[in-house]
Amino acid sequence: MSRQQFGETEIQAAWVGEAPKLGTTITLAEYDPEWPRLYEREAARIRAALGERVVLLEHVGSTSVPGLAAKPIVDILLEVPDSDDEDNYLPDLEAAGYRLVIREPDWEKHRCFKGPDTNVNLHVHSPGNGQTERYLLFRDRLRSHPEELARYLGEKRRLAAQVWEYVQNYADAKNDVIDEIIDRARAAQYDRFGAAYAKHAATSVTNALYDRPAILSLAGPVAGKSVLDVGCAAGHLSAKLAAAGADVLGVDASEAMISLARKEFGEAARFEVADVAHPLSIPDSSIDVVTASLVLHYLEDWTATLAELRRVLRPGGLFVFSVHHPGEDWHWFERTNYFERELLDDEFPLGDLRHRVQFYRRPLSWTFDAVRDAGFAVDRLVEPEPLPKADEADPRVARSLREKPRFLYFRCEAG
Repeated sequence: MSRQQFGETEIQAAWVGEAPKLGTTITLAEYDPEWPRLYEREAARIRAALGERVVLLEHVGSTSVPGLAAKPIVDILLEVPDSDDEDNYLPDLEAAGYRLVIREPDWEKHRCFKGPDTNVNLHVHSPGNGQTERYLLFRDRLRSHPEELARYLGEKRRLAAQVWEYVQNYADAKNDVIDEIIDRARAAQYDRFGAAYAKHAATSVTNALYDRPAILSLAGPVAGKSVLDVGCAAGHLSAKLAAAGADVLGVDASEAMISLARKEFGEAARFEVADVAHPLSIPDSSIDVVTASLVLHYLEDWTATLAELRRVLRPGGLFVFSVHHPGEDWHWFERTNYFERELLDDEFPLGDLRHRVQFYRRPLSWTFDAVRDAGFAVDRLVEPEPLPKADEADPRVARSLREKPRFLYFRCEAG
């Protein structure tokens, strides 16, 4: 997860010794082709010091993106078996000339070292942390999308011109634009297998005979109502709502999914590319029902999204959504702390292929608090069963859906 903005107390507490103050603007250097070579030199030194204890080693941050101006500091991401177990790696890094400057055991087990003879930030984490995915998604998105690089560079230059007490304050100020770019990178994960997913979602027991019927049941009669279908994917739920007489707008962050939805169901409903983590171009109080089928667990923070959905709903309007069941995620992924919110890696099977996807798990109380704080009242909480015909379509899946928690369904009313 992204770090919250730190004040002076938190910054000083994280540093080993006293945190250096900046008290001026940030100096950005134009991209230097030497930066990747400096990384390779440091990577060789780290591997020589730690050997098989190196689980992952990557060049990250702005110096890893050709064409991007940056503070001339090479950021390196290192995963070791357990970054809290400093005795297992710190002495060898120190012997190689690295100096521990930041210790944050309560934030992703993070440690940061400075280099022996090159200006580097060596970030150390354990496997399964929430930062590795963010670092790599962000880096690869900037490398492959010039418009994203330009967006980030413009924000960097704007912020760098301001005076900052600590460098960390400048880093925290960039979180919004970084999160925005990462959200688009995550949405694109479905672009890679959109057609295969659309085919799967059309007929799978879980989607066609379990999830969609539960959403439609909670939404109730929709004839003559305006419905916003959030995270509409290939449009199957949108089409069902339209068939029930609703005026439907389906939105999804994936261009591939929207293209498929328009091709298959464009005569029944309208479809637009839109990221619900950001403001929607929909008038206030213009929607009667919002549906969100299995989409919110892809978002780390729901605050902005729920506020936007509350804005577009008419008073008394319904918000119906499904998410992963918190008990199932906690049990299935064998997590230690049920009450922690964390990013999980999963594989989505489509035929003979398995596609990597990521989502956030969180306790049930977190979901209730988020919905209440956004101005919704929970009217119904449902753990449904699949339709009877699921037994004929796939007895094994049907039995599992009847015996084990899978998804959780909410019907909420806008206050």
